[in-house]
Amino acid sequence: MEKTLKKLQLNNEDIGLRLDIVLLNKFPDLSRNKIQTMIKSSDVLVNNEKVKTGYILRENDEILMTEIEVAPVIDDSIEKVNLNLDIIYEDDDLLVVNKPKDLVVHPASSYKGVTLINGLVYQVDKLSTINGKNRPGIVHRLDKDTSGLMIVAKSDEAHKELAKDISKHKVVRGYYAIVYGTFENSTGTINMPIKRDPSNRIKMAALEGGRNAVTHFKVLEQYLNHSLVDVELETGRTHQIRVHMSKIGHPILGDQTYGPKKAFGKSGQFLHAYKISFMHPIKKEQMSFETELPLYFKDVIKDLV
Repeated sequence: MEKTLKKLQLNNEDIGLRLDIVLLNKFPDLSRNKIQTMIKSSDVLVNNEKVKTGYILRENDEILMTEIEVAPVIDDSIEKVNLNLDIIYEDDDLLVVNKPKDLVVHPASSYKGVTLINGLVYQVDKLSTINGKNRPGIVHRLDKDTSGLMIVAKSDEAHKELAKDISKHKVVRGYYAIVYGTFENSTGTINMPIKRDPSNRIKMAALEGGRNAVTHFKVLEQYLNHSLVDVELETGRTHQIRVHMSKIGHPILGDQTYGPKKAFGKSGQFLHAYKISFMHPIKKEQMSFETELPLYFKDVIKDLV
């Protein structure tokens, strides 16, 4: 079969990582040896040139890769686990799930435990296949420690349209966050570009030369040394809320990456995606969903008052 070179979409978190590692994360069904062989045989090109397997990706790099077949159906090998997921809306094309805290969205080379995917294949009859057999239905993600609303695609047609809208920032997402400190002003906008931290490649940072990032926030409640804020993303960069709030001196409670190492209360950042609004990709109707303040927020707030 004739080779077809296809442009591969890079995410902000891919910058600064090895090419073979990035490809392994994007295609967990391929072995590392297979990926390295593809790079060596020019089945993977960077900026139209052959590179080494350990090439470090830079901003604006363009990857061309031989098109590979992806399993058209959900793999039966995915273990079905009853996670009793809170699915708040579902139709033939998509669903909206309220992801609990401490649950990884999908498996990766660095994580092989139970994920949201295991719960989805248990509760849902079909999921889109565009992202491969290990990530069925996944259009966007939340961090393991971030709870809240996610759209999951059930049909490939819906998946394609939702992915386009997300890339064009047409999907509105609102978050509750408990942050350190109190505020003089009840509202604010943070407009700072974000890119990978040059001194720590696993972190992002608000630095010149990064990708445009805009975050709006509104203070809902203030306590002695903490505040509850409502945050809305205008853009969707990796760790955007965590980086922006830390940059203005109000890191998210429990966030040991961008805040104090000794966290108050439970581990993991207190960040909850409570609202999501989008145009239904098939019905072309505006959809909007919200959840209440989660119980783990309410529990820790009792100790802050």
